[in-house]
Amino acid sequence: MIQRTPRGFRDILPQEALARERITETVRTCFSSHGYLPVETPILEDRSVIETAGRIQDSPFQLFDKDDRLLMLRPDLTLPIARMVASRLDGDQLPARLRYVAPVVREQGALRGQSRQFTQLGVELVGGEGAAAEAEVVMLLADALARLGVPDWYVVCGSVAPLKALLATCSAGERFAQQVLSFVHESDLVGLEDLVHNTQGLAPAQARALCQVPRLNGDEQVVDELESLLVAAGVPAHKSGVSGLRSLLDSCAPLVRQGRLRFDFSIINSFDYYTGLVFKAYAEGIAASLASGGHYDAVLANLGLPDVSACGFAMSLERLQEVLGEQGESGVVTPGVRLAERPLRIAVPKGSLFADSVRVLAAAGLPTQGLHDLGRKLIVREDDVEYVIVRAQDAPAFVAFGGADCGICGRDSIIEADVDLLQLQDLRFGGCRFVVAEPASMAGMAERAYAWRGTMRVATKYPRITQAYYDRIGQQVDIVQLHGNIELGPIVGMTDRIVDITASGATLAENDLVVVDDVLECTARFFAGPAAYRCDARIRTLAARLAEVVMSEEENQ
Repeated sequence: MIQRTPRGFRDILPQEALARERITETVRTCFSSHGYLPVETPILEDRSVIETAGRIQDSPFQLFDKDDRLLMLRPDLTLPIARMVASRLDGDQLPARLRYVAPVVREQGALRGQSRQFTQLGVELVGGEGAAAEAEVVMLLADALARLGVPDWYVVCGSVAPLKALLATCSAGERFAQQVLSFVHESDLVGLEDLVHNTQGLAPAQARALCQVPRLNGDEQVVDELESLLVAAGVPAHKSGVSGLRSLLDSCAPLVRQGRLRFDFSIINSFDYYTGLVFKAYAEGIAASLASGGHYDAVLANLGLPDVSACGFAMSLERLQEVLGEQGESGVVTPGVRLAERPLRIAVPKGSLFADSVRVLAAAGLPTQGLHDLGRKLIVREDDVEYVIVRAQDAPAFVAFGGADCGICGRDSIIEADVDLLQLQDLRFGGCRFVVAEPASMAGMAERAYAWRGTMRVATKYPRITQAYYDRIGQQVDIVQLHGNIELGPIVGMTDRIVDITASGATLAENDLVVVDDVLECTARFFAGPAAYRCDARIRTLAARLAEVVMSEEENQ
């Protein structure tokens, strides 16, 4: 019998462990030189206490102790340290500059090849002055990256304050505001724009700002663009957050001069957690951030410290060791790859979306001649573009895990993949809809079964879309996932209904199935990996060109 470690956990052998020690010592020395003191928190925390500090994603790494308390393995260090500060430090001990090196555990879906245990190296500045604290931790992160010798690194900043202030000026209601924040948090800029355009009562300047703020990207001039949008939308200057961003620019002037400080407001998320600056560190050749952090006063307020500022960041040891050329398995790093030295890699879906994908890419100015006669080719190189030919369902995974920089697929494939992507443009082709259907001869039987069983049995290829639909209508569902001929599910009595994709409805009609309800409308979307989008201007240029192509086609219809 092979003695295996659990999925997502692994042993670290001496050569790699020595490299991790060297990196850790460099970072520890850096943090210490800035006056940050070490702390440690338990690997197990009381779940109810951590939930008081802030919203956490559901974690399967939980257990009951002999006192019947529900404990959880910590998914990060910020919430435990905030809990420690609130319970162990007096006001006269603030500001507190704290540092840590510790493992955390997070769930990752099976069959994704991702680790579930990570080591974080980070700092928390609790009780500092707002804008000054933000600048201090950003400069500390920059110093650590420089001392490590990370190649081609920079820090990307955004802030939740401008969008929150903008929403406060709108009169569309609380539900609209929550929907906007949800779309931005999920990096679905297409859904955000659809919501804004379909909402009544927004002033044109407000609608324009809501759509454009999350797309702002660039150097310090972005702050001027942000201010212009907010002023036009009627946002009071003292609430906009712009002054804090200008203070950051002044305090981090050396980074600005070196081109290592950038802005990107697609980065903002977790609006019930962050209260100001949000930032991440990137390096070329990596499909995820090396470090992330921000300003999180709300966490301290939840723990009974309403007037205490808090700001910090965490670095990933696993990603650092790989970007520095050491052994490691973060799954997101391609060491030594420079953007200027490699082609832009685009995931192109084969099948029904292929021809239209090639058409819009060509219309956007990309060379596509090699795509006209593929044969069995899986990769096609055209000048400075490399096309990776994949199944539409696989395109999100290729982009999320660094196999491609950006790609095209249906919205349904993005939902089902459930990976970290930035949805940039609705391409308006490949239209279809998802429906709930049942045999016409069995009308009413599903409702009667639900009445006594308390759950609806549904066959589908699309479990996430199906679950989201039944959650939305408030029905419990038992999903039977099939990979083909799902129409058979209710016909043979295995399920009550199906959720499936349809274009004309011919297949449903041929099998005596009728539509009960509409679930979702889908078209093809252009999307990118967040790191690739923020690092590579070619993706942002392509997104803008595709938007022009779509607009031109709609005007000519």
